[in-house]
Amino acid sequence: MRILIADDHAILRGGLINSLTRAFPEAEFAEAGSSSDILPLIRNEKWDLVILDINMPGRNGLEVLKDIKECNPEIPVVILSMYPEDQFAIRSIKAGASAYITKDTAFPELINAIRTIIEKKQYITSSIASLLTSEIRGNTSKQLHETLSDREFQVFKMIASGKTISIIANELSLSVKTISVYRTNILQKMNLKNNAEIIFYAFKNNLTE
Repeated sequence: MRILIADDHAILRGGLINSLTRAFPEAEFAEAGSSSDILPLIRNEKWDLVILDINMPGRNGLEVLKDIKECNPEIPVVILSMYPEDQFAIRSIKAGASAYITKDTAFPELINAIRTIIEKKQYITSSIASLLTSEIRGNTSKQLHETLSDREFQVFKMIASGKTISIIANELSLSVKTISVYRTNILQKMNLKNNAEIIFYAFKNNLTE
């Protein structure tokens, strides 16, 4: 079994590989630290599983997930994220993820998810199943932040955390101009006026870290 770990934090990648090696001693692991490293590996090598973070330099994890699925739809992808399920899980499942696991989840659940997925099944937690049911039935009215694209929502979250445009641009390996365009789109779509209103909206809707 070959598993690709894609996360921009080397310590996390190393710790994850060490832990997974104990659970899957027969597995072979490789690492990718940026979005630009991932697709060449996907195109040129065979993988049984990809574990992918959302916050990646350059193209974010959801964009990379879509790229992976276009390149090879058969590769199962686990999104391992710091964000709560109600913020990115539905977006991830819709984009083709086989599971969405938060980084504060107990390690045995990640192991269980991987074993389930290796058996060619999707791993859906009860809370994500509830979110999907509500989505399908249309039981919940769409909130303003749900109208944002995946990248816009990521920038929204970073602005809400108090980060400046220049810091966001640096962390995402994008230009200040590009981030400014995302910010403008966010304000227009959500009918907000400035960063202060973004921060207030995020706090009011429990979207802060």
